[in-house]
Amino acid sequence: MPSYDVLIIGGGPAGLAAGIYTGRARLKTLILEKAAPGGQLLLTDNVENYPGFIQTDGGRLMEVFMEQAQKFGAEMGLGEVLTLRKEGAGFAVVTEEQTYQTRAVILASGSSHRHLGVPGEKEFWGKGVSVCATCDGAFFRGEVVSVIGGGDSALTEALFLKNLCKEVHVIHRRNELRAEKILQERALASPNMSFHWDTVVDEIVGGPTVTGLQLRNLKTGEKSHLAATAAFISVGMTPNSGFAKALVRLDDNGYVLATHQMATSEPGIFVAGDVRTNSYRQVATSVGDGVTAAMSVELWLEDAKLAPPFVPGC
Repeated sequence: MPSYDVLIIGGGPAGLAAGIYTGRARLKTLILEKAAPGGQLLLTDNVENYPGFIQTDGGRLMEVFMEQAQKFGAEMGLGEVLTLRKEGAGFAVVTEEQTYQTRAVILASGSSHRHLGVPGEKEFWGKGVSVCATCDGAFFRGEVVSVIGGGDSALTEALFLKNLCKEVHVIHRRNELRAEKILQERALASPNMSFHWDTVVDEIVGGPTVTGLQLRNLKTGEKSHLAATAAFISVGMTPNSGFAKALVRLDDNGYVLATHQMATSEPGIFVAGDVRTNSYRQVATSVGDGVTAAMSVELWLEDAKLAPPFVPGC
């Protein structure tokens, strides 16, 4: 059974940043990613808000991260984690192909955006279909865009876009918003925001980029076409934490509870990035999480007795 000092589950910004630091600390490190290293950032063609880079693409940025982690000795592995369990003084990490033994674990498995599952969504991903207004909104400055969803994240996206775009159309399947009242008040008072109530998206159309959405009113059945150059999908997130729920405490939405040092409720397991509760889901903040988790792992492996008691958010 392959054995490591620390096994990092997830090869996105948080996991790769953690690997850079654990590698530099001369800890035997494996970064385990179920798909291509880089995580969801690989889906972003342009990154303009990561310090030190005026403009780059997500794939290239993650290549640099991976090269740096490997330079310091971190190994890269491919496999989806099915089970995480205690074993002896450490942990067993089980994938379909292999079982790994490790003294410590960093959960950097991220979260997955819920999708609409409609025609055109996959075809126009990165070509007008997005899940991040702060990442991609500037590319649609002065244009007509849409936001699908009615919760906090959807209105936060829409309120950000209203300052950049000519018009913002919010499409919501219910007849009232689910977001915080203050967000609702701001959104409803915005002159360049329109709301399509009781409405769903049947199809995203265009070529070669998004040109519009086919809508359907759930109450009347009436169908309509909305001309828009972007569709920002914000219908919720699903944390990739299921494999760890038997060991670590989660919040009501399935995100991993953690201290400010990125420690979880299980000694020896740390967390970083989007799978952590209250994450801002930005590359820079995920990198900070990863660095913090890595440094906490190093201290914990030196002397577990120095670890403070688990108090989420402290």
